[in-house]
Order: sequence, then structure tokens, then C-alpha cells
Amino acid sequence: MATQFDRIGDAHRGFIEAQHLFFCGTAAEDGRVNISPKGMDSLRVLDETRIVWRNLTGSGNETAGHLKRVNRMTLMWCGFERQPMIMRAYGTARTLHPRDEAFDGLNALFEPSPGARQIYDMTVDMLQTSCGYAVPFYDHAGPRDVLKDWAEARGPEGIETYWDERNRTTIDGLPTDILPPDA
Repeated sequence: MATQFDRIGDAHRGFIEAQHLFFCGTAAEDGRVNISPKGMDSLRVLDETRIVWRNLTGSGNETAGHLKRVNRMTLMWCGFERQPMIMRAYGTARTLHPRDEAFDGLNALFEPSPGARQIYDMTVDMLQTSCGYAVPFYDHAGPRDVLKDWAEARGPEGIETYWDERNRTTIDGLPTDILPPDA
């Protein structure tokens, strides 16, 4: 049975921090719903209603485009290893790009990464847990270095070129503001 909370309690925070993987869901008014797996130690719980996560450069940029149109986000964690639980955080988020004033301070919460593309600063208005009894067991074998190595090999100029060529719009053609309008 699902239980709803108006804040992130200590036990919730402990569960979130123990997970190696989370999923982010967003959608605009129409078009495709996006659900993306995230990892690489890219999420921090800052307080009872605030989560930040750093988005690294990748093949799509759906979250940024969706939030410009409809400001809603859902994050989800599954207890694959020990505790059988599914947890979802529902709320709104602001998108911060490397050019934004607040980006550097929040980015400093994470290990340096040349591929840091956005930080999402989420205000959680509801947290929901459910049993997760049907979620199978999976063992965490470790992080992948492929994305980190890819970004380091491209360097800052190569990353910006990639953003220009592949991340300016969502798959439905929505703008993402990854680069300033005059870039």
C-alpha cells in the first residue's frame, strides 16, 4: 500500500542515499513522456523538500525542454539490493546551466566533471513510498566510466559543439536553452 509524505524524512533520505540508480520523469503538454535512468553519484538531498541532481551531457536533453513548458518532475528509486521499496518524489524544478550564477555553488557538491550540463534544483511537494515486493534483486557491480571518459576526451570545446549539434532541442523539437540564444 502506498504511503504519502509532505517531506523527506531521515529514513527516506537514507534510502535515497543508499541507491546507485534513480529515474527522472518529465513531460511537456504533449509529445513524448521522458523517463531517464541516472547514476554516477549525481544526486544530493539538501533538506526535507529540496533535491538537486546534476545532469551530464548525453544523447538527449528532454528534461530541460520539458521543464521550460511544464514545470513538473518525478524522481523514482527502487530498492534493488536490500530493502524492498519504491519511492517517488513529486515536485517542480528549476534548470541551472553552467552560465547561471547558482550553478557553480551546486556543482561543487559533486566531483568535477567536464560533461556537467545542467543542475536541476527540485522542490519536493510530495513523497510516496510503496512496497516494491515485485522489484527483483540486482547486485551493484560498480559505476561505468564510459560517459566520464567520453566527456574528458572531447574537452570543453568538444562538449559545447556537441550541445550545439545534439542538445539544443528535445526529440519533439522543444528548445532546451542549453546554449545562450546568441551562441
